[in-house]
Amino acid sequence: MKTVVLGAGLAGMTTAWYLAAQGRAVTVVDRQALAASETSYANAGMIAPGHAYTWASPRAPGILWRSLRDDTQALLLKPRLDPTMWRWLWQFLRNCTAQKARYNTSRKLVLCRYSQAELRSLTQQLALEYELLSTGALYLYRDEALLKRGVANMQVLMDGGMPLRGISREEAIELEPALASSPFAGAILSPTDESGDARMFTRNLAKACEAAGVEFVMGTAIRRIEAQGDRIVGVHTDKGVISGDDYVLAMGCDSPLMSRALGYRLPVYPVKGYSVTFPIRPEDEPPSMSGVDEQALVAWARYGNRLRFTATAEFTGYDRSHTPANFEPMLKVARQLFPNGADYSQPDYWAGLRPMTPEGLPILGKSRHRNLYLNTGHGHMGWTMACGTARVVSDIMAGKTPDIDITGMTLQ
Repeated sequence: MKTVVLGAGLAGMTTAWYLAAQGRAVTVVDRQALAASETSYANAGMIAPGHAYTWASPRAPGILWRSLRDDTQALLLKPRLDPTMWRWLWQFLRNCTAQKARYNTSRKLVLCRYSQAELRSLTQQLALEYELLSTGALYLYRDEALLKRGVANMQVLMDGGMPLRGISREEAIELEPALASSPFAGAILSPTDESGDARMFTRNLAKACEAAGVEFVMGTAIRRIEAQGDRIVGVHTDKGVISGDDYVLAMGCDSPLMSRALGYRLPVYPVKGYSVTFPIRPEDEPPSMSGVDEQALVAWARYGNRLRFTATAEFTGYDRSHTPANFEPMLKVARQLFPNGADYSQPDYWAGLRPMTPEGLPILGKSRHRNLYLNTGHGHMGWTMACGTARVVSDIMAGKTPDIDITGMTLQ
């Protein structure tokens, strides 16, 4: 049995590993020369079931509306003459009720917790190195009112088994001394959340895949997927046709573009995010835990001698461009949180596209073609979800029932 996996990011590479472990011959195809060179390249790095809230919430419509005249909002809408954008936004807004937000968050949490367990198992099995920190995460609130609301909102995650608790400013600083001069009133502690370099993980997993016999066709642009009747018969690339017995579409934001000619209208739309990474010097005082400033919605995570900050969800199509000005609000927050955290004179800027669905849940498993399977739409939590979704899809392909209920996570 030969399987062709389209995409060499987190989703594609983890899928390739689980399929190879079943004894399949696996070929991975990607337009980049190296794995994890796009969305998985410089993401937030948090493995965070404790922050599994869906973006589609009752507050989201107001944030998007305000963003039309205030570009400091966490969600930024940049209107375009793009019917796909407006169709996606309409579906997103329909999910912004309290009832649907709770449901989507609870479904998302099930997957995130399962995936974290799979990641831990895979890390141990393969002795993978990716600068993992298993020290928990802090979700900071600037004032008591916001903290009170955050503690109330966390109940949906606690009902799903997350060991969260609200803590005072003093307790947070005791856990993370680097926050001593930061402006916040209190925090929510998620002791089981983690962080790690997703790019390093993916590329080291690629080495393990190669050792297990996985074939890589890199630096190869995928032009189209050819179908005959209800079966896929080949993938046309700029270097020829690649064929297999079955296929996995794991191309993130490009999944809806690649599948459109096959008759699919996948509800996946790119949402741009920004990250900046700084070197840590011996004299710096970086954090040892990851976390999020919940007012500014700026996340941070440490990877060895590097400190990264991530922020912003910008609805602007497939535009990956960025300028230093885009990072100024994030840098202001970074210096407020950790004045001596890193060498802020040496920023490494990056912007990438998150493949979002309106519900915040990925699309997994069977398609309308008998030998085409989907693993896409992971949104802003691809790192947290990757191993879990790969295990689910590989189990489905093997004719097994997944270990978790994937209601709401399929094409149907």
